[in-house]
Amino acid sequence: MKVEKSTVPSKKGDITLITLTNESGAKVTLSSLGAAIVGVEVPDRNGVLADVVLGYADPTDYYYDGPCAGKVPGRYANRIARGHFQLDGKDYHLAINNGPNALHGGPEGFQNQIWNVEVLPDNSVKFTYKAADGEEGYPGNMVTSATYSWNDSNELKLKLEAETDAPTVVNLTNHAYFNLAGHDSGSVLDHVLTLDAHLYLPTDETLVPTGDMVSVLNTPMDFTKPKTIGADIKAEYPALTYGKGYDNCYVIDGWNAGTDRRAARLEDPKTGRVLEVFTTQPGVQVYTGNWLAGSPKNKAGRPYEDYEGVAIECQGFPDAVNKPQFPNVVLRPGEKFDQTITFKFSYK
Repeated sequence: MKVEKSTVPSKKGDITLITLTNESGAKVTLSSLGAAIVGVEVPDRNGVLADVVLGYADPTDYYYDGPCAGKVPGRYANRIARGHFQLDGKDYHLAINNGPNALHGGPEGFQNQIWNVEVLPDNSVKFTYKAADGEEGYPGNMVTSATYSWNDSNELKLKLEAETDAPTVVNLTNHAYFNLAGHDSGSVLDHVLTLDAHLYLPTDETLVPTGDMVSVLNTPMDFTKPKTIGADIKAEYPALTYGKGYDNCYVIDGWNAGTDRRAARLEDPKTGRVLEVFTTQPGVQVYTGNWLAGSPKNKAGRPYEDYEGVAIECQGFPDAVNKPQFPNVVLRPGEKFDQTITFKFSYK
């Protein structure tokens, strides 16, 4: 494994970029700003390498970008209703930064911080961030790490860990957007998506779950069999009209705490590239880049347009701290948050 490192100065300190290149020449580029995936170059059926992760030409443009491209948001990814929750009888109020709700841990969030970076002896890359008690309104000093490893089988594994000194809530994911035809190749609506999920979480018009888990069968939300992303995206259906496309959390079939399961399979018919996503987390948020327009200039020098990438975000459920029927998102002293997400690239 070849490891290359460089730095870029920024307003919060130097951003470290690390590129891991395997024996075949396929490579992953990571950034210490938001513990982000900023590039993944993998072959198509003809052996042609292309970068399949959306990202920006300027490494500093990842600060405060609307799409949260490639980064690890926190301390609570996705939405908390009205920015409010109760924990052990205490009320906590968070910044409102997405309509009436709190999103991705707040306007500062883990995604807008420079994480400490360490290249481990096995050539994996460990990013660490220490969040202070009260930061963005959340209780507890929490130490979070995101460790990436890249192998010769073109598998990118992300291990997410966290510990706290006081009861808190945590939900961590990676927010990379994929376009398997190449990051600058236009719409992903012709990509074929399969989800190992027969249930999804319906939401109100602000995209906060109602608390129900509903079957996808006979609805436009159904990806239990391979279907192009664009097949039903314009359907007159509440879950799609609320967000101008898919921005929904699915319940992974057979989820059991600590068990690694496949969540999704994405295929680009033109190039043959395939991405399979595996995780120990209970949910997978599918977001079809409905609001990408106006993003910073991409690696080819132009802003992305809507629907040019799809995010497949394995995570706990949105607003679970306010929905006791959802899997637990409370982390207490002496416990460890420990989840994995694996992105497996291949071609057919």
